[in-house]
Amino acid sequence: MTDSGTEDARFEDGGERPLNLGAMDADDLQVISALVQDAVLPVTEIRWQKSARRLGLLVNRVRWEDVEVAQRSGRPVERVQSVLVIDHVEGVASQGVDRSDRDMILQVLTVAWEPGVDADGHVVLTLAGDGALRARVEALEVGLRDVTRPYVAPSRKIPDHGA
Repeated sequence: MTDSGTEDARFEDGGERPLNLGAMDADDLQVISALVQDAVLPVTEIRWQKSARRLGLLVNRVRWEDVEVAQRSGRPVERVQSVLVIDHVEGVASQGVDRSDRDMILQVLTVAWEPGVDADGHVVLTLAGDGALRARVEALEVGLRDVTRPYVAPSRKIPDHGA
């Protein structure tokens, strides 16, 4: 129980299982992109393991797969912590991401694939506020795995992009 007297959501409540998805092509990546839209993360939760050729981000994502059910039942929107992993990374570049600002919070807008000549290319994470992460990869392989139980989103609302 929290101080407000509400209880954290549980996987069992919705009969849902944690997501564990992989993307090996652009169509698969579109699914992952939709699921991490509006995910937030502190800049400190980005790890590039150069020797393992892996870029990992620990994100707090909206459970988009559950939003309709939550709305119908009148319960608040949930978030869940998930690990977004990009494999076969040969290099990483960023724009608008100040790694020295340890209080910086990033918001993911999209994850896209920019194909190269062969199987190589770039996985590009577009961030709110004109930020971006661009991973040069030998081949497209991206994973998304939920690593915590869902919890009620602090705002208790679906992110609003305005019209």
